[in-house]
Amino acid sequence: MNAITEAPSQAMPALRELILAQRDFHRIRDLIYRHAGIVLADHKREMVYGRLARRVRALQVDSFCDYVDRLEERPGDPEWEHFINALTTNLTSFFREPHHFPLLAQHFAGRRDRVRVWCAAASTGEEPYSIAITLREALGGQVPFEVVATDIDTDALARARQGVYRLDQLGKLEQERLHRNFLRGSGSMAGYARVRPEVAQHVSFSPLNLVSTRWPVEGQFDAIFTRNVMIYFDQSTQSRILERIAPLMKPDGLLFAGHSESFSYVSERFRLRGQTVYTLA
Repeated sequence: MNAITEAPSQAMPALRELILAQRDFHRIRDLIYRHAGIVLADHKREMVYGRLARRVRALQVDSFCDYVDRLEERPGDPEWEHFINALTTNLTSFFREPHHFPLLAQHFAGRRDRVRVWCAAASTGEEPYSIAITLREALGGQVPFEVVATDIDTDALARARQGVYRLDQLGKLEQERLHRNFLRGSGSMAGYARVRPEVAQHVSFSPLNLVSTRWPVEGQFDAIFTRNVMIYFDQSTQSRILERIAPLMKPDGLLFAGHSESFSYVSERFRLRGQTVYTLA
C-alpha cells in the first residue's frame, strides 16, 4: 500500500513559535492596568500578541511567561518603557474633532495675559501642534502662550519633538495655513513638511503617566485636552484623574473630551458647556 503525502496548503496559517497562554495574557493585562491604567478587553489578545512578540524576540527570552516574569522581578528594568509603549495606541491627526478649535480660539479672543494649555495625550504631536496653530492665529502674536504636551509613550514623544509629517497627514489644512505653519521638505525630504520654529517654540513635550502618583506639570491652565485617552480607563480611574485635573484648571478654564467620552456621570467637579467641552462646576 502506497503512502499518499499531501502537500501543505498555502492557505494554512504558519505555526507560531510563541504561544500567548490565557494565564500570561491575564498577567499582561494586570500589569498594564496597574502601571498605566489601561484596560485591555479579551478581544485585544491578538493585538497584545502582535505587539509584544517583537519584544520577546528582541530580548531572546523563551516565552511570554518568561517575559512577564522578567518585568515582575525587575521593577526598574528599562524594558518597562518598551512594554508600555508597545501597548499604547496612538491614533491621532491634525485638527481632529474640528469643532473644538473654533471654540478654543473664541475663548481666548481679546486676551491680554499669558495663555497656558495642557495637552495630556500628545501622541505623535498632531494635537498639540494643532492647538499651537490655533492659539497663534487667535492671539495674533501679541500674547505669549504655552502648550504643555505630555504622553506616556516615549517613542511617540520622540517623533512629536521632530515635528516632521508626511504631506498627506496635513491634508486637512488649507494651503495658506499650511504655508504659514510648516516648511516643505525637498530632496530626500520631498513629500514631508516640518513644523515651523515659530510654532514649535510654543510647545514643550515631556513624558507623563496619568495614573502616576506625581504629575510633572505645575500651575493652572486655561484649557486642558484629555481627548481620546480617557476611553482606555475604567470609570474609577477616570474619576481619580478628573479629581486631580480640577485644581489645575483656572476658574473659567475649558476641559476638552473626545467624542466617545462623557464626564457628566464620572465627576461632579465639571459641568457640560458644549459638545464634549466642560467647565468647572
